[in-house]
Order: sequence, then structure tokens, then C-alpha cells
Amino acid sequence: MRELYTLIRRAAPYYRSALITGETGTGKDLAAHALHRLSPAAGGRYVVLNCSAVVESLFESELFGHIRGSFTGASHDKPGLFEHADRGTLFLDEIADMPLQTQAKLLRVLQNQEVQRVGSLTTRKVNVHVIAATNHDLRTLIAQNRFREDLYYRLSMVEIHIPRLADRHGDLELLENYFLNRFAADYHKDLRGLTPGAQVVLARHSWPGNVRELENVLGHAAIMTTDETLGVDDFPDYLRAKSLQGIPAALLSTPTAATLHDQERHLLIRALEKAGGNKSRAARFLQIGRDAMRYKLRKHNLEEIFKSEGAQGAAA
Repeated sequence: MRELYTLIRRAAPYYRSALITGETGTGKDLAAHALHRLSPAAGGRYVVLNCSAVVESLFESELFGHIRGSFTGASHDKPGLFEHADRGTLFLDEIADMPLQTQAKLLRVLQNQEVQRVGSLTTRKVNVHVIAATNHDLRTLIAQNRFREDLYYRLSMVEIHIPRLADRHGDLELLENYFLNRFAADYHKDLRGLTPGAQVVLARHSWPGNVRELENVLGHAAIMTTDETLGVDDFPDYLRAKSLQGIPAALLSTPTAATLHDQERHLLIRALEKAGGNKSRAARFLQIGRDAMRYKLRKHNLEEIFKSEGAQGAAA
């Protein structure tokens, strides 16, 4: 993620068009906002078009505008989103859903920075930064003749890929804290954190819905909880059903009077003791990834403590 932030900062002052890829719910819109805020277009509008929500026959009118009488229902002149976003940024979400005919006209606009309203004979100059986003593999769509190759290369001079949440488990605790603080403010509740069991369940989950799914889970739990800490029982049904299957019960017997920080540390120590100090085995007991295990060991200063014990356990 640090590499991603560096790429955005480097590209923002210079790009004219950019392509953001990644699964649904990873935060492509946030990356687009960051590009806009750091770019020379930051003083202008940030205009969004969800391409999957536009009727195919109205695409060109939405993007480029139309003049009165150009088609049935065109009762007055209407500027398109390119004109509306002049001196700013136009974010085209779900670009793969744009019809091929409109893709050809979009390419011309990107090349010439000129738009022609539907039904008009004249062109208008615009100065727009364009960011496109998709959760599809555009190269595959190109091979299937469903996306223009020349448009892909025009957009992808700057290409930013947002990784899945499953590939960035080290961010999980940071995101949990962010959403808890936000929901505490939204719902006027005193939310202090997650129980160790709840943390384990979240760490084990594969997050097919990515960050948006995590937001949904924690939002649901924040609404349902009657305590200061969110527990497994506060999670949605589908996550509760998976809950703590396969985790030894002894690992979850933590001191009730301890702080959440102490409880998590206790949970890690119990797992490491059960694994003979072997960190990989302890991670398997907790059913969390190795990256998440390393992060939590550093957080609780347990790496050095179990270094020699891990070697002895491995030798045994």
C-alpha cells in the first residue's frame, strides 16, 4: 500500500488520463479522489459517471451533451459531463460497460480535448483530467473485441492497481479502528474496540467483498452491540456461522478484566505456547495469515521473546 500511495503522489501532478483497476469494494473511488486532490485539476469539479448505470442510447448525450431537437425529447441545449468537468476531473467508473461506439468518441476527446454535442456541427475545447476504473481485465475484453485496444493504451499510461483486502491483511486492524471511530461518531456510541474472538474471526475471513464488506460487517455490529466492545455475536449471521470453528477453546479463555490490548497479547502467547514457540503453527491455530501474525507479534513485542523458543520448538 505504501508503494501504491507513492505511485499516486508521483503521477498526480502530470497525468491527463489514468486507469484504476481492482476488485469491487477495494477503494478505486478513493484512489481516484486522491489523484484529483493532488493534481492541477484539484481546483475544479470532481464529476462522476457510473457507466453501468447509463442507458446505452443516452451515453453520448451524458458525456458530450446535445442541442435542442437533436433527438426525441431533446427540448433544450444540454452540456455534457465533459463540459461540466472543464478544468476539473471526470471519473468514469465501470468503464468496461461503455459501448464500443462511445469508446471511439471518448478516445477522440482524450486525444484532442474537444467535445461535439450530439446534433451540433461545432466543437468545444475542454480541459479535463479523466480517470477510468474497472473491476474487469481489460486485456481479456480486448481479445473478445469488447473493449478498444487504442482506448486502453490511452487510459493506461498511468495504471494503478488496488490490491484485494485478502492480500493486505496488515491493514485490517487499521481499517477496523477507522470504521469503529466513524461508526461511534455516527451512532453516538462509546465503542472501544473488538473482543479477541471477534478479531480472530475477522482475521480468518477471506473478504470477497473487500473493504466495502468490512465496512458493512462493522457497521452492522456497531448497530447491534449493547456493549463497548464488538463481539462475534454482533456480526451478521453469515460471519457468525463460520465464527470460531477449528480454534482450540483454550486459546479463547482470556482474562475478562484485562484491556483489549492485553487480551490480544494473551491470546497470542497462548497460541505460541501451544505451538511450542513455532510462529507458523501458532498462526495456523488462530487461522490467520503469516503477515497478520508477524504484524501482531511486532505490535506486542513478542518476536524476540519467542525467537529462541521457536527455534527449539522447530528442532523438537
